Amino acid sequence: MKTAIAYAIFEQSVKDYHVLDTVDQPYNNPHPSDSLAHLMYRKNWIDTIQWHYEDLIRDPNINPTEALELKRKIDASNQDRTDTVEYIDSYFLGQYKAVSPQPLATSNTESPAWAYDRLSILSLKIYHMLEESQRPSASDAHRAQCAEKLAVLQTQREDLSIAIDQLLDDLASGRKIMKEYKQMKMYNDDALNPVLYSSKTD
Repeated sequence: MKTAIAYAIFEQSVKDYHVLDTVDQPYNNPHPSDSLAHLMYRKNWIDTIQWHYEDLIRDPNINPTEALELKRKIDASNQDRTDTVEYIDSYFLGQYKAVSPQPLATSNTESPAWAYDRLSILSLKIYHMLEESQRPSASDAHRAQCAEKLAVLQTQREDLSIAIDQLLDDLASGRKIMKEYKQMKMYNDDALNPVLYSSKTD
C-alpha cells in the first residue's frame, strides 16, 4: 500500500472521529475486515482516541479517581496500538516472504508498520495544528506560530511518505530484508512486571 492511500485512510479516520469528537463514541470501520485498509483505519482510530485521552488526563482539575481510570485506558490503548502495528507488519511479512534478498541486502532501522505508525501520528499533529492555526479565539501571534509549525509538519509528512514508499520498493526488490520484531511490552505482562507478579504472591 502506497503512503498516499494510507494517509488518505488516516485522514478519513481523524475526520470521522471529529464528527462526534468524544472518546466514548462507537467504532465503525468502513473497510473490509480482512483488508490492510481495515488495519490502517483501526491503527489511526486508536491513535486518535489516545490523542484525546492524553488531552483529558492533562486537565489540572481532573478527579484523581477519574485520572487513574483514564491512565489505565491509556495503558490498554498503548497495548492495542502495539498489537495493531504488529498485525500490519505480519501482513507485510506475508507480502514479501517470497522475495529473495539480493547479495548486499540490508535490514532497515524500523519495519514498515512502525514507519506507518509515525505517519499516522503525523496526520493527527497536522489536523490539530491546522485547527490551531485557524482558531478564531487565538491571537494573531499564536495562529502565525502554528502556521509555521504546520509547514514543518507537512514537510515531515512528505519526507516520511517518500521514505516509506522507498522502503516498500526496496523490500519488493530484495534490496531490504523484511523482518518483524515484536515489541515485547513488559508493563502489561503480569509475568514480567515486578509490581504485578509480586502482588500475585502477597
